[in-house]
Amino acid sequence: MRFLVDECSGPAVAEWLRDQSYEVFSVYEEARGMADDDILSKAYAENWILITNDKDFGQKVYREQRPHRGVIFLRLHDERAASKIDAIKKLLDAYGDQLADSFVVVSEMQVRFGRA
Repeated sequence: MRFLVDECSGPAVAEWLRDQSYEVFSVYEEARGMADDDILSKAYAENWILITNDKDFGQKVYREQRPHRGVIFLRLHDERAASKIDAIKKLLDAYGDQLADSFVVVSEMQVRFGRA
């Protein structure tokens, strides 16, 4: 799997994913300040699953009907890097084969797959 890690999700998440042998594009490291529309377009065109904490992507996917290759929306109360990594690890362990082309909302208590 290939992951595009949004700037708000941070470099620690990108580094952890690389350590797990995933291919990663980190907006924070490689394209800081990139606009949300450009992030979503890049992820779609280059077949990346987007990882973000930015709820604006829900609006872009659902209201604006923007195409995507998969979005993981981290909706965590604890926004520290360790919490994000723990949530992603659990998600990958339980649902790794279901992430492509899905809109997934991840909280500390549940994982919800959207209909986008």
